Formats: sequence, C-alpha cells, structure tokens
Amino acid sequence: MTDADSPAALEAAIGRYNDAWNAHDLDAIMAMHASDMVFENHTAHESAQGEEVRGHVGAIFDTWPDIRFEGRRTYCRDGLVVQEWTATATHENRMTRGDLVAEPTGRTITWDGLDVIPFEDGLVKRKDVYSDSVSILRQLGLLN
Repeated sequence: MTDADSPAALEAAIGRYNDAWNAHDLDAIMAMHASDMVFENHTAHESAQGEEVRGHVGAIFDTWPDIRFEGRRTYCRDGLVVQEWTATATHENRMTRGDLVAEPTGRTITWDGLDVIPFEDGLVKRKDVYSDSVSILRQLGLLN
C-alpha cells in the first residue's frame, strides 16, 4: 500500500471523484481510474473494463442528463472506499434494464445505492455498484 491509498488520501480522492461524477466530467473520472479498471453495476447486470468504461459512464449521463449523487455515508480504509448515496435524476431519455425498456416519462426519481471502490496507487481499480433498481423500475411504471 502506498500513501496514496491511506484513509486520509482516499477521503480527499473520493471527494474529487464524486465531484467529477456530479459535474459529468468524463475526462476527470477517467483520469482517476487505473488503466484496467472494472466498472460493474451488479443490480443492472452491466460491466465495462478499461477504456470501455468511458462509453459506459457516458451512456449513464446520456440516459440521465441531470443525474446527481448525494453521499449519505463514506467509509475510507487502507486501499478501499465504501460509500452510500442517493441519486436523483429526471427520466428524459430511454432507459433499459435487461429486457425492460422505459421510454421517457419526464419524472424526477430518486434511488439509493452503495459503491465498493478498491484503490491502487491512488487510482480506482474497481467500482462495484449496488443500486435499488426495483425502486427505479417502480417509479418509471415498469413494476407495480
């Protein structure tokens, strides 16, 4: 472990990373990733690695152009950040989850999630996302 992976360093790093997500700044997000970084949304069954992550994150911003994340709790340990968040976004574009497709509703929705983010040498190695997809689907009228 390097000093860049200490709890204090990761607390600062995750703040910058979250700011880049809320600014939809793909260049800043990608600059904080290790070259072989893996992004995996386990509840949406989506995964991307390395440079593919740029397109995946860009697609999130395309689907939810005003998406914002509000942190609820953040835990920083040597080489690891775990954070709980609430997302808010307007459903302005088509959203797909597996075989389900939701055409734009114009509804502003919120959902909770949790990220498990291992770091290596101060860079994000993985981002494992667990989000409340059922809540999203209910708010968009795809589930009762």
